[in-house]
Amino acid sequence: MPDRSGTKAQPCPQAILDLTERFDLHRETYQRETYNETQARREFIDPFFTELGWDVDNKQGHAEAYKEVIHEDEIKVGGSIKAPDYCFRIGGGINASNEYCYRARIGYDPHRPEWRPR
Repeated sequence: MPDRSGTKAQPCPQAILDLTERFDLHRETYQRETYNETQARREFIDPFFTELGWDVDNKQGHAEAYKEVIHEDEIKVGGSIKAPDYCFRIGGGINASNEYCYRARIGYDPHRPEWRPR
């Protein structure tokens, strides 16, 4: 991921506007329980991060230790192993700073009690 610190805000890329428009157009379909995680990732999330400049599919051909994005990386949290959907490596290489992203189900409402983690 290129260093963009100190740069001015840019207009939203057209591809991201197209993704949001397509989602809004078919929102009811995407919010059904039959629309699964893989579909959401392939159709919306991966293209979103790719458009923001991340090498989601490792098109650069980096070895595992040098990839910009690791899918379902394993991290130890409080004595158990977790697998966030995306690990973004900032700064490159094995000494990179890692930021993690979990994909929530479409329609997820963190304010509804039945959606809260147990």
